[in-house]
Amino acid sequence: MRAVVVEQFGVLPVVQEVPQPEPADGGVVLKVEATGLCRSDWHGWMGHDSDIVLPHVPGHELAGTIAAVGAGVEGWQVGDRVTTPFICACGECEQCLEGNQQVCPNQLQPGFNYWGSFAEYVAVPYASVNLVRLPDDLSFDTAAGLGCRFATSFRAVRQVGRVTADENVVIFGCGGVGLSAVMIAASLGAEVLAVDTNPEALKLARDYGASVVLQASPTTVDDIRDLTRGGAHVTMDALGSNEIVQQSLLALRPRGRHLQVGLLPSGVQLDVGRLIGQELEWLGSHGMPAHAYSEMLNLVANGNLRPADLITRTITLDETPTALAALSQGTPAGVTVIRPPV
Repeated sequence: MRAVVVEQFGVLPVVQEVPQPEPADGGVVLKVEATGLCRSDWHGWMGHDSDIVLPHVPGHELAGTIAAVGAGVEGWQVGDRVTTPFICACGECEQCLEGNQQVCPNQLQPGFNYWGSFAEYVAVPYASVNLVRLPDDLSFDTAAGLGCRFATSFRAVRQVGRVTADENVVIFGCGGVGLSAVMIAASLGAEVLAVDTNPEALKLARDYGASVVLQASPTTVDDIRDLTRGGAHVTMDALGSNEIVQQSLLALRPRGRHLQVGLLPSGVQLDVGRLIGQELEWLGSHGMPAHAYSEMLNLVANGNLRPADLITRTITLDETPTALAALSQGTPAGVTVIRPPV
C-alpha cells in the first residue's frame, strides 16, 4: 500500500510503498476512506511524542470500511462503515471495565505507538471496544474528524467541563479542536467567546456560533473580564500554549473551570496560588470512548451539531507531507481531510 512515511523527525515525509497491515486477533484492518490532518500529527512528526519509533506512518483521525477481520472478532464484517477513537483501549483493564477507555493504561494509538492512517489501510486493535458503526448518511469526510478533534471537544465541553446554558465559555485557539468546541458550546446555549490570531479562523468561529470573537492582543484578558462581567465560567486552551494557560486562568471568575485539551510538550507553569485562592478547577480531557459516541452522533443526525461545516479543505495523500510541514507556520482555518485513493 501507499503511505506517508516519516524517516526523520522534522524532515519532510515521503509517500512510498510499504507492507499492508494484517489484522491481529481481535482486531480489524480498515480501508481508509478519509483521515484528518491534525496538529497532534505535527507534534508527532516533530518528535514531541516519545512513543513514536522511526520509520513511522502518522494519522489518527480516520473513517473507512472494514477490509479484513481478525480471529475472534464478532459483530463486524468486511464492508462495514466505521470510525474509531484515536485511543484504542484494551477493553479488559480496570479503567475500561468502568467505561473510561479514554484513559486505558494499555491503550494503542494509531499514528503514535503504531502505524497510522496516512495510508491506504490501517489496523484497529480490540475491535469489540473501539469500532463505531457509522450511519449510512454520514460521509467519511465528516466521520474522520469525529475520532479526535470533534469527539475530544464534545467530551471536554459537555462531560468534563459540564458547560450549561447561559454560561460564558472562552475558547482560546480556533483550529479544529477549538472550532469544534465553539460549535458544541453554542449548541448547549452557552455564550461563546473565541480568541485567535487568525482572522479567517475567527470568521469561522462566528459562523459556528461564537457570540464574540477577539483578535489575540495584550489586552485579551481585560477584554474577556469586561465582556463576561467579571470573568468566564469556563475557559479552554485548544491549542497548547503556556501563555494561553496563564491567560485562561486570569480570565476565569472565582470557582471557574479551565479545560486543557491542547498538548503542552514543553510543560507549563501554573499559578497554583490563584488556583487555590479562587477555587479554580484545572481539568484535563483526552478523547472520548467509543461507547459514548451515540449521543454525539444523534445530535449530528438531528442537525444540532454540524461537523461537516468545519471541513474547509480536502487533499490527496501526495499532498499530505507538504501540508503536515506547513503546520510549522501555523494552523490553517478549519479542518483538512485527506482522501487516500486505492
